Amino acid sequence: MDGGGGGYNPRTVEEVFRDFKGRRAGMIKALTKEVEDFYQLCDPEKENLCLYGFPNEQWEVNLPAEEVPPELPEPALGINFARDGMQEKDWLALVAVHSDAWLFAVAFYFGARFGFDKADRKRLFGMINDLPTIFEVVTGAAKKELQEKSSASNHSSSKSKSNSKPSKYSKVQEKDENEDLVDEEEDEDHGETLCGACGEHYTSDQFWICCDVCERWFHGKCVKITPARAEHIKQYKCPSCSNKRSRP
Repeated sequence: MDGGGGGYNPRTVEEVFRDFKGRRAGMIKALTKEVEDFYQLCDPEKENLCLYGFPNEQWEVNLPAEEVPPELPEPALGINFARDGMQEKDWLALVAVHSDAWLFAVAFYFGARFGFDKADRKRLFGMINDLPTIFEVVTGAAKKELQEKSSASNHSSSKSKSNSKPSKYSKVQEKDENEDLVDEEEDEDHGETLCGACGEHYTSDQFWICCDVCERWFHGKCVKITPARAEHIKQYKCPSCSNKRSRP
């Protein structure tokens, strides 16, 4: 197992960061949007399994590398063994923590291998630290912090408490002379909102929808919901909440 690199070795801070973002996106996809597939692949009856994220934003559950030492640091071993011994959300959070640790290990392995100096390492960490961790995306921790801020400010775009339909962000079709100011205020107030599927930040020109169960926000395109379709949804459930069922 080469960690999905396919012989590719990023040599600059920007290349390592792109590699980090690609692997991160793949693992977030496994733990959120495609969590049902990920759950089924982590059969406790199988051998030690690892979750790999690849630079092309794909993921894989597989056995660890056979060579010693491996080409890249290896993810946490045996994530499948704990699957049925704890609640699903807790198990996913545990896998997320180990995934964050692996991503840092891979990024700084490249940094050490190609001689990043103190300034480069600091810059790489800063770029990585600007992104929410996989754990924060999976558990909704970053979103909860934003909701507390939004509740305190009583912003008009916060989730409506009067009905079950989630309030939605959508791109404004017609603008008046005050519209640009409104967009700037929205970007400032919701700039830390994170998509529960891809982990990217909120922008006022994209359609968003909130899950009524876990209260995480998603890009409409990430969960395949259009503004027109959303108008007919009384209670929206994200893919993760829709796929949840009682586990043995």
